[in-house]
Amino acid sequence: MSITHNLATSLSSSSSAFLAPPSFNSRGHVSLPVKSVGICKCVAAPEAETAYKTRVIRNPNMGKLQAGYLFPEIARRRSAHLLKYPDAKVISLGIGDTTEPIPEVITDAMSKRSHALSTFEGYSGYGAEQGEKPLRSAIASTFYSDLGIEEDDIFVSDGAKCDISRLQIVFGSNVKMAVQDPSYPAYVDSSVIMGQTGLYQKDVQKFANIEYMRCSPENGFFPDLSSISRADIIFFCSPNNPTGAAATREQLTQLVKFAKDNGSIVIHDSAYAMYISGDSPRSIFEIPGAKEVAMETSSFSKYAGFTGVRLGWTVIPKQLLFSDGFPVARDFNRIVCTCFNGASNISQAGGLACLSPEGLKAMRDVIGFYKENTNIIVETFDSLGFKVYGGKDAPYVWVHFPGRSSWDVFAEILEKTHVVTTPGSGFGPGGEGFVRVSAFGHRENILEACRRFKQLYK
Repeated sequence: MSITHNLATSLSSSSSAFLAPPSFNSRGHVSLPVKSVGICKCVAAPEAETAYKTRVIRNPNMGKLQAGYLFPEIARRRSAHLLKYPDAKVISLGIGDTTEPIPEVITDAMSKRSHALSTFEGYSGYGAEQGEKPLRSAIASTFYSDLGIEEDDIFVSDGAKCDISRLQIVFGSNVKMAVQDPSYPAYVDSSVIMGQTGLYQKDVQKFANIEYMRCSPENGFFPDLSSISRADIIFFCSPNNPTGAAATREQLTQLVKFAKDNGSIVIHDSAYAMYISGDSPRSIFEIPGAKEVAMETSSFSKYAGFTGVRLGWTVIPKQLLFSDGFPVARDFNRIVCTCFNGASNISQAGGLACLSPEGLKAMRDVIGFYKENTNIIVETFDSLGFKVYGGKDAPYVWVHFPGRSSWDVFAEILEKTHVVTTPGSGFGPGGEGFVRVSAFGHRENILEACRRFKQLYK
C-alpha cells in the first residue's frame, strides 16, 4: 500500500470534518503528493489559537494584591462546602451582614418617597452630590451636637466603604499609610490599588511602605505610638473591626496628639459607634484639637440594616488643611462631584427617618438585639475555656486559638460544624491565631451555632 493511500485513509477517517468544505464527501479518498505530507500534518493538527490581546498595560498595582478580597473568598469557600455537603444547614457568622428586618418606621418613609417619584409633584432627579440638606442637618444635630460640626462639613454617601476609596483618590499615590493590625481589609487593599505601597512581603505578611500598628491583647488593642514611624494618613477604626475594641478617651487623645506632632491626618472609621455601651468616645471630634487633624466616616449599614440600601456619611471639618493650607474638604468635594451623583433619594428618605425619635429608638432596639447575640457567643466560648475579646462595644467576637493557623481553624469549624466564621489573618498578620465570629444572625441560628461550637470543642 502506498504512502499516499495511508495518508488519505488517515485524513478521511479522522480529520475530514475539520479540513473539508461543506460539499466534501468524506467517504471518498483523497490522493495527495508525497511531498505534501509535512504540510498536511500541520493542517491536520493546528496549534491552538492565541486569544486576542489589547495593547493596554494592566495596572501593576492590581498585580500586587494577594488573591481575592477577603469576604468574596469566604463566600467561595462556603459555596464549595455546600457542593460537598448539599444537605447541610450552613450558618453564616462570617461577613458582617445584618439579618434583621429594617424597622417599618424607616421602610415606610422610603416607600412614601418612592411612591412620590411617580407623581409630578413628588418627582426629583439628580440631587446635590453632598446629600440632601435635611439629612445633613439631622446627622449633624444627632451625632455631632456641641462638637462644632456643621451640616456643610458632612458629605452623604452610599456607604463608608465607598468613601474610603474616594478619600484614597484625594490623597493620591505619594503618601504613606498607617493601619491598625488587624483592621478592615479595605484600608490596605485600596492603598495597594492606589500605588501607595511596595510589594507584598511574604515572610512578614505585610506590604512594604505601610505602617502596621499592632493591636493585641497585650497592649489593650491600642498601638504603642512611640514605636510607630511617621505616616501621612492613619486609618483608625473604633470600635474596631475585627477585634471589637473601643478606644478610650485617653487613647484617642494620644492618637490626636500623635497626628498633630507628626502632621498626619487620621481617618476615623466610626461605623459601629452606636454599639458603644461605656464612656468611650463615639466620635473622634469629642477630643480637643481633632478637627485640625481628623475626618470621620460612618454608615447606617449596621444600625438600620442598610447593608443593601446603602447610605453613609463622611465628616471633613473646615479646619482640616493640607500642608499648603488648602482645605481637604474642598478636594473631597471635587472628587465627589466628579465620581458620584449622590446617594439615592429613596435611601436618604430612609436615613432621615432613622434619625427621627421613632427611628432612633428602632435602631437602638435592633442594635440591642445584636448585642444580646454577642453575649451568647461570648458566654459559649468562655465556657469552653477560650480567651475571648470584643462583643461589648461591637457586634464581633474575637476568639483566640493560640498556636494555630486562622485559616485552619476556619476550615475546621466549617467542616465539622457547618458554621462560617472569618479567619483573623484575613485582617492582617496581627490577626493570626484568631477567628472573628459575627453576631449578625437570627437568634435561632446563633443558638444553634453555639450548640455546634460546644459539640466541637467540649
